[in-house]
Amino acid sequence: MATTWSDMKEEMMKKKKKKEGLGWIEWVRGWFYVVYEMLFQRMTARHLQNPMPLPPVNDLTCIVTGSTSGIGREIARQLAESGAHVVMAVRNTKAANELIQKWQNEWSGMGLPLNIEVMELDLLSLDSVVRFSEVWNAQLGPLHVLINNAGIFSIGEPQKFSKDGYEEHLQVNHLAPALLSVLLLPSLIRGSPSRIVNVNSVMHYVGFVDTDDMNVVSGKRKYTSLVGYSSSKLAQVMFSSVLHKRLPAEAGICVTCVSPGVVQTNVARDLPRIVQAGYRLIPYFIFSAQEGSRSALFAATDPHVPQYCQLLKSDDLPVCAFIPQDCNPTNPSEEAHNFETSHKVWEKTFEMIGLPSDAVERLIEGEEVACRYGSHRE
Repeated sequence: MATTWSDMKEEMMKKKKKKEGLGWIEWVRGWFYVVYEMLFQRMTARHLQNPMPLPPVNDLTCIVTGSTSGIGREIARQLAESGAHVVMAVRNTKAANELIQKWQNEWSGMGLPLNIEVMELDLLSLDSVVRFSEVWNAQLGPLHVLINNAGIFSIGEPQKFSKDGYEEHLQVNHLAPALLSVLLLPSLIRGSPSRIVNVNSVMHYVGFVDTDDMNVVSGKRKYTSLVGYSSSKLAQVMFSSVLHKRLPAEAGICVTCVSPGVVQTNVARDLPRIVQAGYRLIPYFIFSAQEGSRSALFAATDPHVPQYCQLLKSDDLPVCAFIPQDCNPTNPSEEAHNFETSHKVWEKTFEMIGLPSDAVERLIEGEEVACRYGSHRE
């Protein structure tokens, strides 16, 4: 009987491994969530004020990636105007410094000068992520909030790869933020209680991650920008869920993913012109960047979020907190609850970003961890 049961388990495992995409019910349910959010997001979020009033944040230091445009720009501006020390982590430092000057001029006479600075960070280069983290950690100061906002969705574009060899959606939307989050753990521990906020998307509901083909190059799945984007966003939710579980409660770091809703941002610059025109024709359905920033600001500042994250951890649920555009916590996709795939994504991610699999545990213990990327390669 034991042999029979063993054979059955082996057969079940084989069947699980054969899954090469979402089932049609999962696919339909996923697209239902996407369409529902687009059509009814303004109605479901009507209880939220715009701009969102923030609790006292004067003692917070916040890093916001991709903060020269769109949602990230609004997040950085509102946090700074509310008193936080904001670090704009961006590729285009010139544009960021010009923005700061503009904000300071507009803010003049309304209070103390905004406490905001710029640091260079290019998510298409894992070397840049490591250098940024080394510079920040060397300051030995606290980090209270890391907002991984930067992302790309190159609709209709051919498949592109970073100089690190990874599909660009995967690197910018998942690998680079994952590396940044892990490497900044020492600073987040110094800032405890602290938070990691990943700006995700409702599109993860239609995503599927093949851990043997995260670059989508095997030919098993035809690459489209939608495949690249949705799978990268699902990978981020899965990785975040495992990180949420791996971080001990005493570390005082909560991990959340948020959906800003369907937003008119610079992501739309990658859309075909006819789709961009559609965005402008239906303003009632599409959020402004300020409206889209609310879920991230809520996750970054609301005093009840850490309690909710701790509740999820104590209930032993396999997912991290997911906060949609209406700021009412909900469940991520059914596929995001796949415990086995999430752990494979975790392991594969560490392999791809050049960190040892026990990096989180070692960093929490105060040890140094070497990454194969960074200035030492030069």
